[in-house]
Amino acid sequence: MTLEEIRRRIDEIDGKLLPLFLARMDCAREVAAVKKEAGLPVLNAGREQEILDRVASCAGEYGGAARVLYATLMEVSRGLQHQILHSGAALRAQIEAAQLPPAEPGRVATFGRPGSFSHKAADVLFPGCTPVSFNSFAEIFRAVDEGSASFGVLPVENSSAGSVGEVYDLILRYRFYIVGAETLGVRHCLAARTGAQPRRVISHPQALAQCSRRIAELGLTAEPCETTAEAAVKAASLPDAAAICSEDAARAAGLEVLERGIQNTENNCTRFITISRALYIPEGADKISLCFSLPHVTGSLHGVLSRFAQAGLNLTKIESRPIPGRRFEYDFYLDFTGSVRDEQTLALLASLSEELPRFSFLGNYTERE
Repeated sequence: MTLEEIRRRIDEIDGKLLPLFLARMDCAREVAAVKKEAGLPVLNAGREQEILDRVASCAGEYGGAARVLYATLMEVSRGLQHQILHSGAALRAQIEAAQLPPAEPGRVATFGRPGSFSHKAADVLFPGCTPVSFNSFAEIFRAVDEGSASFGVLPVENSSAGSVGEVYDLILRYRFYIVGAETLGVRHCLAARTGAQPRRVISHPQALAQCSRRIAELGLTAEPCETTAEAAVKAASLPDAAAICSEDAARAAGLEVLERGIQNTENNCTRFITISRALYIPEGADKISLCFSLPHVTGSLHGVLSRFAQAGLNLTKIESRPIPGRRFEYDFYLDFTGSVRDEQTLALLASLSEELPRFSFLGNYTERE
């Protein structure tokens, strides 16, 4: 049989599959009506697992592929049922109650002294604000939690050093809303007091990682510090130490800039987020964040991610973090482009909120780059 003949055969089979798929979706509509009348949940995990096991067993060498195919069919069917039943009432009410961001931000908690990159990010996100400085990420979350700050600005990811794991752990612990984001170019300098003979370099671990190549070339011993701005202050009192920091921080500490642009990559940048206890959704919001855990079922993550693909949504970040006190169980953090003002996107979130353990909607906000 030639390739063209095989392709014609495939087209014939596909022509038979499509009407069957449409008929199956019509059945899903009828199931939704019955479940609504009986007050039954959309998801019946036990029945789905039985079907998947049977299909895999009957499909022989194609068992794994058949399982994926039927799992996708059931994901699509459930999505339709959720949409018909207008699922996720609690989430919909939560989003409906969201307000526009306030004109005056109040106290904004940031990481590090003035001159730190977090302060610069806060000034971009809240022009003209007077940031309140903290030396740990946990203190920023506590300040927002206790109400001594309305917002907190934190780094979450660097283009070369990766995710700031501690911040993601705190996001998943507190479940505050993310109400804004900004990506800033980060250029580090090496600075020391005049006349110093540096044998070691002090900075935040993220900055040390971002400048690891130049540190190695200079033969310096890296020493972690709370923040880059704090490193500048410490280096000002040490004859054998330099700091990796911003030029603003070096200037504020009275340091001499020895080298500029020592980061590993020229386009080094860091993503900052704004957290809040209140949900604010600005006009034109284009990024959504959420978190959830997964049931211990084969293919559960694939099934969730396929729902985003079906909706045509672009995932921009996925991060897994261990759940404290549990063995090998994880929360997943997700960023994707979209708006809750789009009914299809809202319907997807509503269905996930009904099905996934530990689900939290973390916000819909504007991200500038």
